Amino acid sequence: MAVRARVSFQGFLYTQSPFIRFSRNVHAESPQPDAVYPPILPSRTAKSHAAKSRRIVEFFDRLRAASVEDKIRALTCVQRKKYVIYPQTFALNADQWYQHFTKTAYLPGLPEKLSSTTEAETESANAEQSTSLVTDDPSLSDVRSLVCNAILQEHWYKKKSRTILYKEQQQVVAPFLTNVVSGVTNILAKQNPLLRTSSLDFDPQVNFYWLRGQRTIPRGHRSGRVEPVRFQIDDRPHSQIRVLNQLPEYVPLEAEISAEVPVIRYSPDVLPAFRRQYDNNIFTGAKIADPCQYGHTQFHFVPDKFRRDKMGKKKLSDQVEVYLRANGIASLFAWTGAQAMYQGFWSQEDLTRPFVSQAVITDGQYFSFFCYQLNTLALTSQCEADNTRKNLCWGTESMRLYESITDSNVIGLNDDVLRLLVQFLLNKP
Repeated sequence: MAVRARVSFQGFLYTQSPFIRFSRNVHAESPQPDAVYPPILPSRTAKSHAAKSRRIVEFFDRLRAASVEDKIRALTCVQRKKYVIYPQTFALNADQWYQHFTKTAYLPGLPEKLSSTTEAETESANAEQSTSLVTDDPSLSDVRSLVCNAILQEHWYKKKSRTILYKEQQQVVAPFLTNVVSGVTNILAKQNPLLRTSSLDFDPQVNFYWLRGQRTIPRGHRSGRVEPVRFQIDDRPHSQIRVLNQLPEYVPLEAEISAEVPVIRYSPDVLPAFRRQYDNNIFTGAKIADPCQYGHTQFHFVPDKFRRDKMGKKKLSDQVEVYLRANGIASLFAWTGAQAMYQGFWSQEDLTRPFVSQAVITDGQYFSFFCYQLNTLALTSQCEADNTRKNLCWGTESMRLYESITDSNVIGLNDDVLRLLVQFLLNKP
C-alpha cells in the first residue's frame, strides 16, 4: 500500500489553479508623512478634567508673557475665602504653624556672615576686620549717645503724665523707635552709601497673598471639589527701609540646609486661623514703579497685650520667644514675597535669585534680630512635588538693651545690642 505524501496548501493551490499565484514580498518601512491635522485638544468650555487642565495651562502661558502689573492683577482677581495670618498673634506655638504655611526652616542665631563679624567685634573692639560690615568706635559712640537720649526723653514723658490705658507701647515705644531709626540711619549713611538713597517709610502697609496645599470643599454648592488653600498676610510694621540694590544672599540658592520645615497635617482652623473674603493684596509698602524696590530692614514694636509682664501674669512666659519668632517669620515672608512678585516671579516662575531682608522687633527694652532669605515661591500643591527648596529664617533670642533708668542716666546699657543694630544697617551688596 502506497504511503500518502502531505502536500502543502500553497503547493496544492499552485498545481490546481494556474490563475492563483502567491508571492512573498519584503515589507520595507515607508517614511511617515507629516501630520495634516493639528492635535486634538479638549474643549475649552467642557466640564471635564482635561478641559480644565487646558484652560489652566493656557492661563499660565498668558501670564508668563504678561507684565508685572497684569500678573499680580490676574493672580489676585479671584476672591474666595482665605485664611488671614496675623504676624502678631495670640495663638499658642504659632511659629511652627507659620513655618509650615510659608515653607520656612528656622535656624537659631544669625547667618555666618553676620555672626562671625559679631564675635570678632566682641573679642576685640579695636581689632582690624576683614569684612565690609565693620563698625568703628566713633559711629558706635554716636549711636550710644543717640539711644540714651531717646530712652531718657521717653522716660521723662512717661513720668510726666500717665499714658492712656492699653496704649502705653504706642505712646512710649513707638516714638522711641522713631527717633532711634531715623537718627541711627542718618549717622550710618556716611559709611553705607546704600542708606543715602534709601526710602524710610513709617507705618507702611505690607500685604501678601499666596496658595499653599489643597482641600476638599465640605459643603455648599461647590462641595466635593478640590481647591487650593489660600492665605493672606496684612502687616503694619512700625517702619521699614527700602533700598535701590538688593542685599546679598546669606547662603546659595540651592544650598542644602539641615534644618527641616515642620509638617502639620491639621487644618489651619485648629491654630486657630479664620477665613475671610475680601480683596487679595500684594504690596511691599510702595508702588511697582518706585525705584527703591528692595527691602533692607523692618522695625516692629510689641503691642501692649503681648508685653512680657502681661504674658507672665497669664502664665505664658514660655510663649514670649515663640511670639517673636512667629512675628519675624510672617512679616519677613510677606515682605520678601511681595518684593519677588514685583520682580515678576510667582509659583510657576520660581526665583532665580534669593531675596534677603532683615527685621528688628522690640518692646522698648528687649531687642530681637531676624534675617530672612526667600528661596522659593512655588508653594502650590502642583509645584511643591518637584521643589526641594525651602525658605530660611535666622533669629536671636531677646537681648536686653538696658537694666534700668534713673532721672538722668541709663544703667547697664548693652553695647552688643547696639553693635547688632549698627551691623544690620551697614549691610550692603
